[in-house]
Amino acid sequence: MMQQKLPKGFVPVMISTFKEDHSLDLDGIARLTEMYIQTGSVGLFANCLSSEMYELTRAERLSLVETVVKTAAGRVPVVATGTLGDSIEEMADFSKAIYVLGVDAVIVLNNLIAKEDESDAAFLEQMHHFMDLTPGIPFGIYECPVPYKRLISQEVLEDLLPSGRLVYHKDTSLDLAKVALRIRSAQGYNFGLYDAYMGHAVSVLKAGAMGLSCIQGNYFPELIAWLCANFNAPGKEDQVAEVQKFYIDNMEVMHTVYPTSAKYVLQKRGFPIRLTTRREVGHLTPKETSALDQLIQDYLKLPMVKSLEFAPLV
Repeated sequence: MMQQKLPKGFVPVMISTFKEDHSLDLDGIARLTEMYIQTGSVGLFANCLSSEMYELTRAERLSLVETVVKTAAGRVPVVATGTLGDSIEEMADFSKAIYVLGVDAVIVLNNLIAKEDESDAAFLEQMHHFMDLTPGIPFGIYECPVPYKRLISQEVLEDLLPSGRLVYHKDTSLDLAKVALRIRSAQGYNFGLYDAYMGHAVSVLKAGAMGLSCIQGNYFPELIAWLCANFNAPGKEDQVAEVQKFYIDNMEVMHTVYPTSAKYVLQKRGFPIRLTTRREVGHLTPKETSALDQLIQDYLKLPMVKSLEFAPLV
């Protein structure tokens, strides 16, 4: 069981690479893993929504996670979603299969543990059943927005933390006050909160978040890593503010036709990746590709970018 906290910094929600026939491209997954590490990521979140997890088969999910773990080779911790199945028992079985591959924590999709109309009490009953079926396995919670968004309450957090097994949380509440309360409540526990919302990235890092885990890191991962390392650095306040503004101003374009849009930007930056996706997100129009081209140009104007490296790893 994990004894150390996950490190502070950027943990990307990994996208997946596919071949022209839409089969999973494991060589591409390995290249992506290496790219994330080389650009400053301190951990990896595999088999997540950005990975198109709902569009993968069980065997593909296992192959994807195995490839990420083997490529990372212990250089950074890896977490991966495990609660995929039609029952708590199936979710537990798959979580154990994921954990055996060498991940540092199995991620629980709280919106699959309980239905949308079920109470926190029902969620906790199911969650404790899951924990009983997966003894000793450290886990994290991901407030995944699909198929519906369920936020964990303060009561749920305070119930699960004393188990010592809740080590990771990917926060999608978009609520700085709520995030700050969660961070304070977890003081003294082996627990790290990683925020998904770049709109308040600097503020949430200053509030004590362990780091960021956001889709924007699939466009310019080195910039998210820079922000995590420099958000409180003396003399860099203006640069930090400029990066925060860059993400606020470009929130909409980075969410459009995602993850295809992220693959487009990586491709334009020299990374060998196809635009192929399985998720039905639509196709990039000339207007959208023009906006993404402008996004790249705006990124290149940021003052700290000259000091950052992006290795295409062809």
